[in-house]
Amino acid sequence: MLRALLLENVHPVATEILRASGFEVETRPGALDEAELIEALDGVHVLGIRSKTMVTRKVLESSPHLLAVGTFSIGTNQIDLAAASSYGVGVFNAPYSNTRSVVELALAEVIALTRRLTVRDKALHDGVWDKTAEGAHEVRGRTLGIIGYGNIGSQLSVLAENLGMRVLFYDVSEKLALGNAQRVATLDELLERSDAVTIHVDGRAGNAGLFGAEEFARMKPGAVFLNLSRGFVVDVEALRENILAGHLGGAAVDVFPSEPKKRGDSFDSELRGLPNVILTPHVGGSTEEAQEAIGEFVAGKLRDYLQTGSTMLSVNLPNLQLGRTGVGRIAHLHRNVPGVLAAVNQVFAEHGANIEGQMLATRGEIGYVVTDIADVTERGASVKLQAMESTIRLRVLDELPRDEYGPGPAAGL
Repeated sequence: MLRALLLENVHPVATEILRASGFEVETRPGALDEAELIEALDGVHVLGIRSKTMVTRKVLESSPHLLAVGTFSIGTNQIDLAAASSYGVGVFNAPYSNTRSVVELALAEVIALTRRLTVRDKALHDGVWDKTAEGAHEVRGRTLGIIGYGNIGSQLSVLAENLGMRVLFYDVSEKLALGNAQRVATLDELLERSDAVTIHVDGRAGNAGLFGAEEFARMKPGAVFLNLSRGFVVDVEALRENILAGHLGGAAVDVFPSEPKKRGDSFDSELRGLPNVILTPHVGGSTEEAQEAIGEFVAGKLRDYLQTGSTMLSVNLPNLQLGRTGVGRIAHLHRNVPGVLAAVNQVFAEHGANIEGQMLATRGEIGYVVTDIADVTERGASVKLQAMESTIRLRVLDELPRDEYGPGPAAGL
């Protein structure tokens, strides 16, 4: 039986989907450190995580049974993707399922900060009736600057316009502007023109330290700042200084450079206790609707990969959309070098294989050839495929006996 380990309170629908597909599923509430994870993955074929569990090269090389990792979130920077590819471990995420939840939180925080609701709320909780319009503004007619115009940034752009905001965006990639949003050529231009600045970049290493003292200094006096992307993107000490100096009118932060592993753990930050600053515990995508949608999407991708070999929307393996055929299937992950397909088909020919269909895709240094076989006159083809120097991982699916199932000579290179 295939075994799955789900960590960090992945939505129960993921457990239901995998169990209904014949998986034995173990769930744990929190994240695991490297040593704990290696021990827990003994005999496990599928790992499900969110944002706290780090899947390192050491974890991958120590887990020969592991076939796939599902990150029940957008980001994949907690996984060593290059190592996963080299060991033939497919990685799947949920690039769209929580987009709306993050966008709604960003809009709510822009409004709350612009109206200074946190200040009014605290005053009443302290027993002070501070009824005043001082420092409070409508968002209509104000300018929102979006850094990163991907799935989240672009949807935020549309909804902000519907509130009457002007929208500027900056992205290092060429992106189509939606509605009346205006692309700016430089980050400096965006900062100088925006009343609210919000960051929605991905977790690539190049984004570390993207926003610091120099960028805060270029923002308009009284502007508000949001970070719902990655904790390492922003210099939080510089943010603190600009709030205390009164240069910024407020801030909302959902992600931090160092975050607790599980719910209930203690939390500390330089940003605690600052005026008109909203701190949330990495809950941008944490609505019940989003978590259920993520659970369904990622669990479905993991199930399909294990059962059919389909890699569609995998973030690290060549993408092939595959369904069931009712015949045997051999899925061969290999180093993308010349002559592999010819060598694979030579093996099949030598064993009298009746090939029903074959698909090949490549992605960088990885190749993926999937062959459907109705019957063979001589068993043992998979043994030869397993022994090929280029083989990273061989999987035999559906109706064929499993001659070989696991990493090949090239795994880990």
